Amino acid sequence: MSKNSNTSSHHAVASTGLTHQQTKDKTLVVGLTGGIGSGKSSASDWFAMQGIDIIDADVIAHEVVAKGSATLRKIQKKFGDWVISPAGNMDRAAVRSHVFTHPEALMELESITHPAIREAAKEQLAASTSAYVVLSAPLLIEAAEAGLANLCQRILVIDVHEDTQLARASLRDEQSATKIKAIMANQLSREVRNGHADDVIVNEADLAALHLQLQPLHQTYLTLAQQLKYAAD
Repeated sequence: MSKNSNTSSHHAVASTGLTHQQTKDKTLVVGLTGGIGSGKSSASDWFAMQGIDIIDADVIAHEVVAKGSATLRKIQKKFGDWVISPAGNMDRAAVRSHVFTHPEALMELESITHPAIREAAKEQLAASTSAYVVLSAPLLIEAAEAGLANLCQRILVIDVHEDTQLARASLRDEQSATKIKAIMANQLSREVRNGHADDVIVNEADLAALHLQLQPLHQTYLTLAQQLKYAAD
């Protein structure tokens, strides 16, 4: 379902769905998010099949800490050589374990990685040539420091019930229910996440049903993208 453009959402206005401030950039950016097991990746894949450029924040997050990167050197300088594996990569398991037990360390880590992720996302947005762009991020709304939501003119949430999240994530990753619940607890509640959305799709059925819901949204985004380009000219 789509929220009516006459609502008080800060991402949309009644006439075109875009504010004057948002018309500075000629490219419409749709932020795509959803909790674990929601089907966000399936939605992202469908948009890609329509010829829409996808910017994946998870991919960027891995790229910015690649072996020899400036961001990885900053992390090493902040935390010590133990963050580097013998192969020269970031020891993700060690870092994950450390920040799990030291909340302040997570904040320090994010203060290094989030700006790098944002800058990389902005570079990819500038290089995009499709009618509009989808910026996919599981923590699009939660990670305020990364500022990814601020790069978007529209936010689409793929929503499912918690039981569905648990069932799908268990099948996909073979993770324990305890671990999946911990990930879910670290993400916003459905109500809060949906409250930030301009468009919400409930993905409780199969892929065909998901695609049927995405099709009209795609047409809406194409229209908004055209309006944005005209307004910016």
